[in-house]
Amino acid sequence: MQTWDEMCYSQRVFPWVLLGACLLEDSPTPALLPCGVSDTSPDEGLQEDLTVEDKAVEQLAEGLLSHYLPDLQRSKQALQELTQNQVVLLDTLEQEISKFKECHSMLDINALFTEAKHYHAKLVNIRKEMLMLHEKTSKLKKRALKLQQKRQKEELEKEQQREKEFEREKQLTAKPAKRT
Repeated sequence: MQTWDEMCYSQRVFPWVLLGACLLEDSPTPALLPCGVSDTSPDEGLQEDLTVEDKAVEQLAEGLLSHYLPDLQRSKQALQELTQNQVVLLDTLEQEISKFKECHSMLDINALFTEAKHYHAKLVNIRKEMLMLHEKTSKLKKRALKLQQKRQKEELEKEQQREKEFEREKQLTAKPAKRT
């Protein structure tokens, strides 16, 4: 029975051995050159010395597929899961962004309501001041009218007093007697 390392090594080397590659003593992998060819030119004599059978190519392809296909399928499945998770994550992120936008717009609405309350309070104060000023002007108008009426009355009384004094003086002045 082979050990794990021997089995892995034979599975790695087997397809190359089918192609006629030589195993070097110091190398863990087979040489890519066919046996008996020097290291000077890898292409030199390769076509002529190497005859590949269809069965060998088929076995090589099956060996490569059996070796790499499970890993590739697992990788493909992992990538599909990652893609699905990424889609879910993007959807969640978009929902969170929309929530943040709603919160931000709510903050803007709250700021507008606060500003509206502030301006409403200013309008109420202005209205109170206008009512107070209206009352003061009404009182001042009444007082001015009373003062005007009092002044007119005093002037009328003074005028009447002057006329009385003028009449009195007139009466007090000596009248010459009429000669008959």
